[in-house]
Amino acid sequence: MIRVRGDGDLGVCVELLRGVHERAGYPINWPAEPARWLTPEAALGCWVAVSGGRVVGHVVLTGVGDGAEVERLFVDPEAMGQGIGRRLLEHCVTTAAGLGRALALEVVDNRGAAVHLYRRAGWREVRRTAIDWGGEHASELIRFVAPGSELAGSDRS
Repeated sequence: MIRVRGDGDLGVCVELLRGVHERAGYPINWPAEPARWLTPEAALGCWVAVSGGRVVGHVVLTGVGDGAEVERLFVDPEAMGQGIGRRLLEHCVTTAAGLGRALALEVVDNRGAAVHLYRRAGWREVRRTAIDWGGEHASELIRFVAPGSELAGSDRS
């Protein structure tokens, strides 16, 4: 089940993010204020995936100009392979379409499972940009646009 992230979920999401960071390396650089990082100022919505009564995934949709971006998407490593990431991603696609916004996302090149998920879901890679903040773990930021959101990747860096 996907639902709006409530105030009471934020601490659980920070704990889940810590586990994802330790086991899967996301995010590459641990944020100084993880709760604030999970709630960007430009957020159009924050959602959690719940399974068996516990939060197992998280995603944020942010507004960028006339478009939207998928951000802060992660799934509990213990719950991987159950389609949770795909459902969170689809929720963002549906929400952005309802808002009339083209949708895109960016992911570092060391996130193989995430890149595979986006490609399987029909997202199209439109650009790679060199990064210097990934350390030895990542060297490029890959920009994807959602199916039907071709304008989202055309002129932003």
